[in-house]
Amino acid sequence: MHQWRKLAHPRWLSAHENVLQTRARGRLVIISRPGRKRLQLEIACTSRNLARKLIEEFGGRAEKWPRDWLKRFADLHKSKRLKIGKRLLISTAASSRAKRGTPKRVGRSRQLPCVTHHPARGPSSSARLRMTSSGRLDARPPLLLVIPASAAFGTGGHATTAMSLRLLERLTRKWEKGWSLADLGTGSGILALASKRFGAGRVIGIDIDPKAISIAKANARLNKIDNVDFRLGDLRKWKPTGARDIVAANLYSELLIAIMPELKRCTWLILSGVLRTQENKFLRVLRRNNIEIANVKRRGKWIAVLANCSDH
Repeated sequence: MHQWRKLAHPRWLSAHENVLQTRARGRLVIISRPGRKRLQLEIACTSRNLARKLIEEFGGRAEKWPRDWLKRFADLHKSKRLKIGKRLLISTAASSRAKRGTPKRVGRSRQLPCVTHHPARGPSSSARLRMTSSGRLDARPPLLLVIPASAAFGTGGHATTAMSLRLLERLTRKWEKGWSLADLGTGSGILALASKRFGAGRVIGIDIDPKAISIAKANARLNKIDNVDFRLGDLRKWKPTGARDIVAANLYSELLIAIMPELKRCTWLILSGVLRTQENKFLRVLRRNNIEIANVKRRGKWIAVLANCSDH
């Protein structure tokens, strides 16, 4: 496998694109980078002879890929397990136990019941400790959530998704099971499914894309998670029914602002998909709606916001 490359101005491309596409049999890739006038043109060539002919006719250069290029590419893009607090690990690969239908806890341990006392809830015997190989007691290992990589849908690696997951885990860490969540723009269903791992009861995931809903349902089946209502819907027309403890919305700033009157009807908001350049404007909108900003996380060019609407 060889790859032909050339930097070209848009005017040059306009004059040669049709011929290039014919030579490449539709495999011409055009890459535009912000702030750069020239475009990068690439064609994957199945033979050295094709790469040589492209250079003779159009200029540019070619490089030979190693024979194991596909394996190297796959290894490079393998997602590492994403740790969310101490309660959850997210992976793109299913373990044999997950495939058999058992929610997998990472690490092997012997669990012992333990009675603890919570000032707000009184004594509880629901806590579990584990015996490590050294004979010491330790906290329970995290559960595993498997989200296979799917085009355009999140596996947790994107900054907005990862920040939302961590805000959700921290917010619900000491909550009793059975709280409710609506995941707007659910995509792969990762936030909705993670909420079930964290102890949510009533969960709904909404997306305008039928493919997203199909993938979210498949991910729920893969992880043997029941009672998540994934449904098709236009978020601009979304009207919440009943009280929701949390609404998580990983969307974009303009849409979040447009549906703010509906969002503020819940108790807690986890909002992401907002660029740092939009942060000040977005936070002003929250304050104008009397929404209390509890936490703002920043990563790269993105922010995620945890907010409280309990006064409404």
